[in-house]
Amino acid sequence: MSEVLVNLEIDQQVAVITLNRPDALNALSRALRSQLVSALQALDADPSVRAIVLTGAGRAFCAGLDFAELQASGADVAENGIVGRELLAALDAVKCPVIAAVNGFAITGGLELMLRCDVILASTAAVFADTHAKVGIVPAWGASQILPRLIGPYRAKEMSLSGRKIDAQQAYAWGLVNRVIEPDELLEAACALGREMAGCDQQAQLTIKGLIETGWWDPMSDAFELEQEISMAAFSKFAASAK
Repeated sequence: MSEVLVNLEIDQQVAVITLNRPDALNALSRALRSQLVSALQALDADPSVRAIVLTGAGRAFCAGLDFAELQASGADVAENGIVGRELLAALDAVKCPVIAAVNGFAITGGLELMLRCDVILASTAAVFADTHAKVGIVPAWGASQILPRLIGPYRAKEMSLSGRKIDAQQAYAWGLVNRVIEPDELLEAACALGREMAGCDQQAQLTIKGLIETGWWDPMSDAFELEQEISMAAFSKFAASAK
């Protein structure tokens, strides 16, 4: 029987996914990535799940890819392209909001995993770092693009070109996280936010989420036009249903 590396609980329309390799700081081994992909796909297919909370067991949210495993399979990595592409695709495909509850270390690939979530809540014990440059590799999961958009290019360069760690309060001051919460209150706060989101209209929520992401990535003028088109169509449908 394979080891359970991803724990899953569902309560009141909110699913909690817990990465469960605490001794390895929840490093994303091939097996853990596979189980996480399966969990995300199953939850996305479950209409009763309206929000997902992603967190880690022990002292870490996630320390990134399992570097020892990567080094052992270096040739395979070079031949098969970006490691973890299937995980990014599964996370990006999830329709409901995904809330990162960052309980501890969010390092390199773990930081990038966090950055793909919709909302980020951090424990006062959380620590953030991008150590790609320290180990001689280049980001492939979006850190070089998402991080400067969130905290500005100069702060992103400070983090990514030095590999230095920042604490939760610094992350909050820089706009990297939504809120900083005491460790014993973090998971409940994330679930409470999930329940609040679950109480909203699902279709409107999905549309708004898509619009925000479109505006984030596309030129502003194109995003404005798309928002107006979708808003008018939605309002027409709303007005017709009210008659």
